[in-house]
Amino acid sequence: MTEPVILADVVRSGFVEGHHRGSVVVTNPDGSVAWAAGVVDQPMFPRSSNKPMQALGMLRNGLTLDGKLLALAGASHSGEQIHLDGVREILAMAGTDETALRTPEAYPLADAARDAWVRAGHGPERITMNCSGKHAAMLLTCQVNGWAFDDYRAPDHPLQKVIRTAIEDSAGEKASYVAVDGCGAPIFALSLAGLARSFGHFAAAAPGTLEARVKDAYRSYPEYASGTTRDEAELMHGVDGLFCKAGAEGVYAVGLADGRGIALKIEDGAARPRKVVMAAVLQRLGFTDDVVESHLRFPLYGGGIDVGAVQPHPPTFS
Repeated sequence: MTEPVILADVVRSGFVEGHHRGSVVVTNPDGSVAWAAGVVDQPMFPRSSNKPMQALGMLRNGLTLDGKLLALAGASHSGEQIHLDGVREILAMAGTDETALRTPEAYPLADAARDAWVRAGHGPERITMNCSGKHAAMLLTCQVNGWAFDDYRAPDHPLQKVIRTAIEDSAGEKASYVAVDGCGAPIFALSLAGLARSFGHFAAAAPGTLEARVKDAYRSYPEYASGTTRDEAELMHGVDGLFCKAGAEGVYAVGLADGRGIALKIEDGAARPRKVVMAAVLQRLGFTDDVVESHLRFPLYGGGIDVGAVQPHPPTFS
């Protein structure tokens, strides 16, 4: 049976003290698998990497957002002021406010934003949870269609049914399992190959299509789709035509302008090897710009000094 493989090494002072295992796949523009390591054809939860597809489902059903607000609708945002202002703007368009959000209460995702929030005297709130942009867009889609607000997260709500269809259409496969994501909305299991296929589809979408609207929003406003200090924003700024979204439990997906897709899953759910492994895949595909190079190591410190790194496992990416 195929199993996850070593994707990254943890090297401290020249000594390999551990590994991160996982799975990764690259798909061709036609959706076929070009290269893979580990388990790529079995169900997994994309987590927040499915947000572009969720946004597509909402656009198909009357959501009128574009630009930075559409990027925010597909974001795991950092809780910075630009994000909170944008969420409130979407909620106002829906004729409601943050009391209608069904996100769990949370602090801002980014350390600096969290610290500023606490210094201002705030505790965890629904609007500062990283999925509040998506939930605000869900409420606006419900308002446009006359759907109930109260149960908008339920799998059998009309909103979640159309979102599921969009996810399955994009991935070219049926969702094999439905669970509850961290924000309380449904999460649909796909194969890792299906997730990569979906991102390639979005990245190469023809101008004027709904998929292109989502991709263009991410690429034009990557700070709204993630945060001003996030590696996802760096990657979209640094690599022409690249479109990406990370998710919890070590998930990361990328679409390239030529229609190729990349998706990875770190088995232990760690976040630190995520960008390292993605950079190794991009380098394997011939991308060698400064941003990709800078993402190839996650520094480790000893006594405040850089003494090692989480770095790609060479045999996997040779």
